[in-house]
Amino acid sequence: MRGARVAVLTGAGVSTDSGIPDYRGEGAPRRSPMTFQTFLASEQARKRYWAGSHLGWRHFGAAQPNPGHRALAELEAAGVVSGLVTQNVDGLHRRAGTAHVVELHGAMDRVVCLACGQYYARQAIADRLEALNPGIDLREAIRPAPDGDVEVDDVDAMRIPDCTVCGGTLKPDVVFFGEFVPGETFESARSIVAGADVLLVAGSSLVVNSGIRLIEQARRRHLPIIVVNRGVTKGDGRAAVKLDAGTSETLTAMAAALG
Repeated sequence: MRGARVAVLTGAGVSTDSGIPDYRGEGAPRRSPMTFQTFLASEQARKRYWAGSHLGWRHFGAAQPNPGHRALAELEAAGVVSGLVTQNVDGLHRRAGTAHVVELHGAMDRVVCLACGQYYARQAIADRLEALNPGIDLREAIRPAPDGDVEVDDVDAMRIPDCTVCGGTLKPDVVFFGEFVPGETFESARSIVAGADVLLVAGSSLVVNSGIRLIEQARRRHLPIIVVNRGVTKGDGRAAVKLDAGTSETLTAMAAALG
């Protein structure tokens, strides 16, 4: 990595030390994520989704960048990291100070109208959700269910915000299961890998197709691939170096050695 332009691909393992669980790692809880098709098809499904998402947003909003996020920002500032692609939707790389970051799957701190494309800050929508449901204590009425869904007391009575511009359906600006990564977003990620000499993968098991496509692009260009992750990943066979280790301590050591 010394003297090279390093592209970085990160996954959920980078954020576990910020208190955000890794849903694919060893010991991760079972979850049944809502698909985009179900979200569009049913108002009751949208109510249930927004209830659970509101619960999750309180947790996401309280999370802070950890030493791994900060180390990557330091490596960018030192000219080592030329660009970062993340599969995470927590926005913690941006908050840590990384400037050149592509969020492959979007970000939970933004909300978009599916009809007119208007964007909103997530906190503003969270405030509207609370205001629309004054008779429901969302902290008490929403409970995680064993299958990864949520249970909401009297979901039919719950009201969800719509677009203040056109009245359209609002959705967090993240890629749901059943959706594709937008083409322009993936091209931005590809360009980061194309302009690099080394690809560093941190905290990703690489089970999502978009990550494997970037790994394969690096392999075809004969770039050295470094994988830092606890446990096996789908990229191990392509890696020049595999470090079975935590990301926070490893990235911090890299920043100390290279920065």
